[in-house]
Amino acid sequence: MAKLKKSIDTKIVKAINKNVRSSTRKLNPILKSIVGKKVDKALRDLSFSDKRISKDVQKTISSAVANAENNYQYDIDKLIVKEAYCGKQVVMKRFRARAKGRAAEIMKPYSNVTITLTEQVKSKETHGTKS
Repeated sequence: MAKLKKSIDTKIVKAINKNVRSSTRKLNPILKSIVGKKVDKALRDLSFSDKRISKDVQKTISSAVANAENNYQYDIDKLIVKEAYCGKQVVMKRFRARAKGRAAEIMKPYSNVTITLTEQVKSKETHGTKS
């Protein structure tokens, strides 16, 4: 069996932000809202978001744009958000004194945020019959 070579014609840029101080449950709706959008529109939407964690996601996208511009010489205006996902990191555990000598545990979760950008490729529009 001959190994197939992967074609490197797809232009993908990645930025990872580790140890973001938020849970994945709070990050997922924000990340799902920016997938498939152009970078400038995604940054605009995040700037108007009232969630605290949107500023960290905004920084991660800006880092990915800087990577695309400096390392790969891509055009910033053609970049779109291909993937945006988060994963679990460590959980800091703290305890708080409660009544009758008990303790309540406080969980402080951390997450990793990964943003993948790609250049938008214009697809050919075909008109007419399906033949």
